[in-house]
Amino acid sequence: QVQLVESGGGLVQIGGSLTLSCAVSVNIFEFNTVGWFRQAPGKERELVATVNVGGRTNYADAVKGRFTISRNGAEKTVYLQMNSLKPEDTAVYYCRAQILSRFYWGQGTQVTVSS
Repeated sequence: QVQLVESGGGLVQIGGSLTLSCAVSVNIFEFNTVGWFRQAPGKERELVATVNVGGRTNYADAVKGRFTISRNGAEKTVYLQMNSLKPEDTAVYYCRAQILSRFYWGQGTQVTVSS
């Protein structure tokens, strides 16, 4: 059974940094893509960053140059390094794994950026 568990969220000041982790219960290279999405209050869930099995990354324009997605196969973990955080980055961040037409989601971790 595929399970994804996020951690690392919290309260951070504007301009600060956080690293999110997503622990996956199975080999992450079994998936076509793994990545991070976020949902702010009153808004739809949106893509933040993904990485495919070949290592190709994709970032939302809003986070390019500030966020970095990475993965560790041995640890079965996907990371999201977030720098220069802004109030508009405040959201629940979700990890997602995708294989063909199947999607698996974690429960989410709250990130709040405040002055």
